[in-house]
Amino acid sequence: MKEMYLSMDEKVREKARYAIKTILEVAGFSVSTLEDPFDLADRGDEILMILCSNDAKEIGDYNSGSYRLMKDGNEIAYKKLLFSLASDVDAPDCIVWGHDEFIMYSGEAALSSVLGRTLSLTFHDEKGRRSTSEKTASEAGELPDSGEMETPGMIIAHLPIRIQKQAAEKIARIQGQAALKFMPYWRYTYQSSGEQVYKDHRVPFEGEGSGGINAINALAMDVKWDSLIEDAVPQSAEIVRPKISKDEAAEKILEGIIDSLTKKIRIKQAIGDAISYEERVMKPDRKNIALQIQQVYIPIWQVRGKKIVEVNANTGEVLAEPMDEGVEVF
Repeated sequence: MKEMYLSMDEKVREKARYAIKTILEVAGFSVSTLEDPFDLADRGDEILMILCSNDAKEIGDYNSGSYRLMKDGNEIAYKKLLFSLASDVDAPDCIVWGHDEFIMYSGEAALSSVLGRTLSLTFHDEKGRRSTSEKTASEAGELPDSGEMETPGMIIAHLPIRIQKQAAEKIARIQGQAALKFMPYWRYTYQSSGEQVYKDHRVPFEGEGSGGINAINALAMDVKWDSLIEDAVPQSAEIVRPKISKDEAAEKILEGIIDSLTKKIRIKQAIGDAISYEERVMKPDRKNIALQIQQVYIPIWQVRGKKIVEVNANTGEVLAEPMDEGVEVF
């Protein structure tokens, strides 16, 4: 049977690339074409270079090749993911997906997509090893109480959990079991430069700042990100997929930054005995705003009883409206 898998023409390769792209996107990656036949997957600081091939020479070159990837002017570290249906793959420097992995991850990704949840997919640091998927949130049981150890799940950037399960249930003041969720946000920093000149008036737009917006409803959030960590979260926690894409978030954030930097000036003019005033609105140029965006998460305890109460697992504050309703206020 394995002989039928040895051929991967361009049509099959394109189908394979699309299928791998779909799996990784459900796992929270952003996937794009790097340079044929390679794709690039980006999940925060985790970068994957991807090749779909059964050709021994192409696989050998990919395995031994050294590729220089740049992001924002800096060289970045990455892992190599190889999808191949060949039976004798020799790629010790790659994470290898074969027939069995493809079937398993495709099924898990389809289920996670139907349920609107992120596929918990991790990749071994060791070369030549295969990746592993953790249970989806629908399979997860209760989290252990504080002090008990649990198998770590996916590594994400998030605020630390400071409020444990039992404390959250007391804060909620309802009878019910608490479940841990990680809600997505887009955290950003920016630097603005440049100026606008009108007649003899110069309006500078020098400045910098930071903030965050909710990746579910795009609301601006006043959150302190100083304690942000990048670490594995509990395997049984649900990692909620963002509804607002990175590009959509960038557009909304830029609009807000431009509005905050926009200035209204009034110019006094005297012509003879007549005095007039002219008002002008001066806005910064988008090209002079450098924006950095990072996907981050805030831990939330959702307590379900006669009603739903959500507690910020970092601060202990009760959300005014459940996140599942699409609106929240800290």
